[in-house]
Amino acid sequence: MEGHDVGNELLCSVTHPDSAEEPGSPALACEHYGSPQQEVTATMRRNDSYLPVPGEEKSLDVDFVNTKDGSDESIPMKNRYADDGSPLYPRQGPYFSDGQRRVDYVLTYQIQKPNSIRRQSSRFGDNNFIQRFCRSLNIRNRGAEAHPKEDPEIAAQEQRTDYHEDDKRFRREEFEENIMETGLELEMDERTNIPGIGFMKIHAPWNVLCREAEFMKLKMPTKKSYEVKQGSNLVEKIRLFIHKVTAPLHPKVDTSRQQSVKFLSHPFSREKQHLFDLSDRDKFFDSKTRSSIVYEVLKRTRCTRAKYSMAYRSRSFNKSSADGSVNRITSLLANGVYTSAYPLHDGDIEGVNAEPNDRKLLYEQWASYSYFYKYQPIGLIRKYFGEKVGLYFAWLGVYTQMLIPAAIVGVIVFLYGCATVDDNIPSMEICDPRHNITMCPLCDRACSYWKLVTACGTARASHLFDNPATVFFSIFMALWAVLFMEHWKRRQMRLNYIWDLTGFGEEEEEEHKDHNRAEYEFRVMRKTIRKEQPTPKREESEKGKVKLTCTDRLPAYLTTVVTMVFMILVTFAIVFGVILYRISIKAALHMSTYSARSNIRATVKGTAAIINLVVIIILDEVYAAIARWLTTLEVPKTDKSFEDRLIFKTFILKFVNAFTPIVYLAFFRGRLVGRPGNYLYVIGSYRMEECAHAGCLMELCIQLCITMLGKQLIQNNLFEIGIPKLKKLLRRKRSDLDSKQEEELNRSLHRHEKDHILGPFVGLSPEYMEMIIQFGMVTLFVASFPLAPLFALLNNIIEIRLDAKKFVMELRRPIAAKAKDIGIWYNLLRGLSKVAVIVNAFVISFTSDFIPRLVYQYMFSDDGTMHGFINHTLSYFNVSDFQPGTDPLQPMHLGYKVEICRYKDYREPPWATTPYELSKEFWVVLAARLAFVVGFQNVVMLMSDFVDWLIPDIPKDISLQIHKEKILMVELFMKEEQGKRQAARDNHNQDNCNSPSSADQSPPRTRSRPVSHANC
Repeated sequence: MEGHDVGNELLCSVTHPDSAEEPGSPALACEHYGSPQQEVTATMRRNDSYLPVPGEEKSLDVDFVNTKDGSDESIPMKNRYADDGSPLYPRQGPYFSDGQRRVDYVLTYQIQKPNSIRRQSSRFGDNNFIQRFCRSLNIRNRGAEAHPKEDPEIAAQEQRTDYHEDDKRFRREEFEENIMETGLELEMDERTNIPGIGFMKIHAPWNVLCREAEFMKLKMPTKKSYEVKQGSNLVEKIRLFIHKVTAPLHPKVDTSRQQSVKFLSHPFSREKQHLFDLSDRDKFFDSKTRSSIVYEVLKRTRCTRAKYSMAYRSRSFNKSSADGSVNRITSLLANGVYTSAYPLHDGDIEGVNAEPNDRKLLYEQWASYSYFYKYQPIGLIRKYFGEKVGLYFAWLGVYTQMLIPAAIVGVIVFLYGCATVDDNIPSMEICDPRHNITMCPLCDRACSYWKLVTACGTARASHLFDNPATVFFSIFMALWAVLFMEHWKRRQMRLNYIWDLTGFGEEEEEEHKDHNRAEYEFRVMRKTIRKEQPTPKREESEKGKVKLTCTDRLPAYLTTVVTMVFMILVTFAIVFGVILYRISIKAALHMSTYSARSNIRATVKGTAAIINLVVIIILDEVYAAIARWLTTLEVPKTDKSFEDRLIFKTFILKFVNAFTPIVYLAFFRGRLVGRPGNYLYVIGSYRMEECAHAGCLMELCIQLCITMLGKQLIQNNLFEIGIPKLKKLLRRKRSDLDSKQEEELNRSLHRHEKDHILGPFVGLSPEYMEMIIQFGMVTLFVASFPLAPLFALLNNIIEIRLDAKKFVMELRRPIAAKAKDIGIWYNLLRGLSKVAVIVNAFVISFTSDFIPRLVYQYMFSDDGTMHGFINHTLSYFNVSDFQPGTDPLQPMHLGYKVEICRYKDYREPPWATTPYELSKEFWVVLAARLAFVVGFQNVVMLMSDFVDWLIPDIPKDISLQIHKEKILMVELFMKEEQGKRQAARDNHNQDNCNSPSSADQSPPRTRSRPVSHANC
């Protein structure tokens, strides 16, 4: 009878007793077991000597509910409506069927229906659009029914499947019983509009919330408040002035709360409940906190029994299961015992009957493109999604805000180039037809001699990005990156103060990291299974010591290294293939009857950049999947370790993928060419490509522009907008429902059903990675493309609202995770800002003509001007020195015979004693370039470190407020102790007044403060 009682406790105490007597509310907790046979089955489930359930007893596991008189009445699974069409559950919000207790968390699982019920359900509702819609979604596979008499193998397979489903169900019941032992309340719902899916709704009562809040050391606001005084220094006055000026740009949320008043926060304690305002217990713990508390309870809850394990399981598996190491919520989700687990959104965001809630407020004030010019409601985002998501959007807002001055300066630099293009002497010399300069062929045989004046357009366009202002802009962007990092640190510290995270240290963070991942636990289990049968002594000594070592992970580590090296080599090979494309297509266009021969170079540049863009977008998706696969192979122990390893691999692969073509154009193209008569060839007759006369900076600019615009418009925005809309369109076409029927279906769904249809939350890593790559585009090669901050700003304005729509409308609500910083992403940003200084120094020095122009003007110019600079940078070549088979096929293309042609390099002329050797001008320019790199790097680094030292990480007013909070908290506890002592004295005096001997005897007075006896 003991097992019988336990089974009834599990199956019948799932729902609160009060809700079972509510009219119109079915007893969901007992809807499976009402007949005596079912009670026997329930008893067997709690029996230590469990045997597999016979096939005839499985047919009793149907979707029936018990009526009050005890009769078994068949009710269709999806029947939520009365005869008059009204819903049985009047309140469709995130509540239990009683409409009072809030659903704090939901677990979903697959429902295995017997064949008889499947045949019966096919007769119900053929004209019901809800069932037609759900069938069209193909949520549950409805395979053909097996016929054991016709095919014994299929019958045996079905029996094994039934055993597996029984195992899952018993593990669920075990887990749910353990959940209830923690004090949580459950309600089962299998009569839903989503066929094949059952829902287990979880509610945390007040005592559980208080207990877990104390255990988790959650800081909650107390009754004590104080006035927040603003700083009086110049920086704080400027900040307050900007805040007042931009007041119309702030969203209209949380207007009732006074910004100048803050409540003291203290870790919740049941012994100190009088410190907290508990007048409204329903609102003291908000929905975010309630769901995080339930999730922590679920992570600690284990299945510790092995009696439900099937007979075909090995003894080692049973031992592993018995210690509970593989049966926590993560393991149950990975093993399919539960299909998903998620907290609920607060309510609907659209519709006339939508009640006011935080989600609707976020939708109206944040997830709308019409509010693109307003600040984000960071406080409300944190309140609804948690600190980790709030910090991401706060960082994205600060980054976008800081892009405004960078974009303005970049536009000014670009306009300066446009204004001075007509005054640029080198480009004027190139465009002057009086300078009859004949250039050497750009390719072998197919290309002929050409006039330098034909490069006039390229030279003028290059000046837009290659002018003295770009050097200033590079220094500005290096300092901008430092200011951005410092501004974010101060903003992050201010948010930590506002969100009461100043005391959130490593101990609290470690509490959220010590839960092993399901894959790790499975690998430990498999390692235990692979061991030989242990002796009792050995088993006792090795108990609890099984873990994965470096030796176990060595094959995965080797696979990771080899795969990542191979993927990087694949990226290099693709870039090399694009180089060969440019070389071959240029020769082919020269040989063809291409009408606009002057635009051949622009055509090749543009098509090659587009090919690079397409390859980058495709490989990004491939590399993301490969990085996740490699990280899974390594079997990290915790989610934190998994996330860090995944971020590292993904960043390396995506960074190499995005920047390899750009690095080639900036630092390698045109430097491994050789000279006329002695060119460098690859793969036979492919001659390495040269830069245009104005340098490779223009091609670098084109590549950056197309890559940034393409990744932002196609990969970031079009994919995020288009793919969800395409999925929704396909789902609508497959449902065979019109708009009215779909709207009626949406109204009939309950909150947990609506959220189940939404996409799962996969983390913030993809969002951060997208912005980190963009940050690299903005800072690393900004000397060649000053408009990059402008494009990034326009993209981020859209990105913020796009991500807001995705989080509010399209994704399930994530578990609220505490975090006091953005973690590893800050280190990546800081590293990129340091590397950007070096990269821009090399771009200015070696890619642009800034240094050669300075050297010529101050060392080789006769009059100290730039006149003659073009002739100074061109060397001479005698056409008779061409290698056999490399001279042009049409030497008379220009109408005259060419004997001497020019090419861009610093080399001795053919009539010198050492013809075609590097000249002294080359070494002078090289020394100047290296000196500029060293000087630029050290000066900018010194200025950056000075700015970093000058700006404190913690704002002064915040440090003062934190100190003030500590003092006020001490005073609060001192007053509490004094109150306790006073109350103890009053009670003592009250007892003395009520004692019989107090009237006859007067005790001697001690030297203490007089006590009032007015109440005696």
